[in-house]
Amino acid sequence: MRLFILLSLFFGLITSSMAHHVLGRPSYGLNEDSNTPPSMQVETRIGKYFVTYMVYPAFPRPNVVGRINLYATTIDDNKTFDGEVTFEISDDSYFSSNSETIGVQTIDENVYRQRFVVKEAGNYIITAKFIADEEPYIIDFPLRIGAPAKLTLPIIIIGFIVVILLIISITQRRKIQQIRIRDTNKDK
Repeated sequence: MRLFILLSLFFGLITSSMAHHVLGRPSYGLNEDSNTPPSMQVETRIGKYFVTYMVYPAFPRPNVVGRINLYATTIDDNKTFDGEVTFEISDDSYFSSNSETIGVQTIDENVYRQRFVVKEAGNYIITAKFIADEEPYIIDFPLRIGAPAKLTLPIIIIGFIVVILLIISITQRRKIQQIRIRDTNKDK
């Protein structure tokens, strides 16, 4: 019985000392991005570079700080781009064409990090620009801030078409009924 108690205490001490790991990762290695998936992660090839960007948090909201992580490496020798990247944001509406610079970043541990805050919900375009070997590189990617609108332009257009078709159908039925009434009155 004593052996059983000693073995269970020994096993308990061993398992409690390993409790700081979460799914194989030590807890001291976790940061604000560790448990939050990105709202988007895109990998693309542009010119001589392979670019990966991620946007945090998973569901960006108005007046909440968001983060962009951008990685740029050369395709040939996998060297990290070491320069400045300019980040801009613009409204992705049908009648908007102005953009605002949200920051110019230098490399920090092989990644370009940019924080942003958007005041209103909507669709936006984030633009990352850099110049390498006297050649401009521009990467645009869409970003949705807040919950999507319930009435979008395609839904409004479809609703308008349905209403017009209903009005035409009702007026045609009335004309047909009036013609039938006239025909029955003529027969009498």
